[in-house]
Amino acid sequence: MAGAGIHEVLDSTFDQEVLQSTQPVLVDFWAAWCGPCKAIAPVVDDIAAKYSGRLKVAKVNVDQNSATPSRYGVRGIPALLFFKDGKIVDQLVGYVPQEAIEEKVAKLF
Repeated sequence: MAGAGIHEVLDSTFDQEVLQSTQPVLVDFWAAWCGPCKAIAPVVDDIAAKYSGRLKVAKVNVDQNSATPSRYGVRGIPALLFFKDGKIVDQLVGYVPQEAIEEKVAKLF
């Protein structure tokens, strides 16, 4: 379910892909059965394209990777976590409009 410019991240690759990233990272925690996840996917794809080269966008399928969502206390999906320098700096849970996500993204730079 990852579009162009979006990294599919696994429990085993999370630290390297997200925590050690030199760029800020937006991580989308999702599942195939989740309606709001499907609804927000094109928004996340658009943000990945818009901020290409400045923001890394990653997706974690919570059904296939349970350790990472547990580690970060993800209880509801979609959950968007914003990382900078290996630390969570913000998060959004549930379907939110693109403007709300871009507001959070702007604070990462």
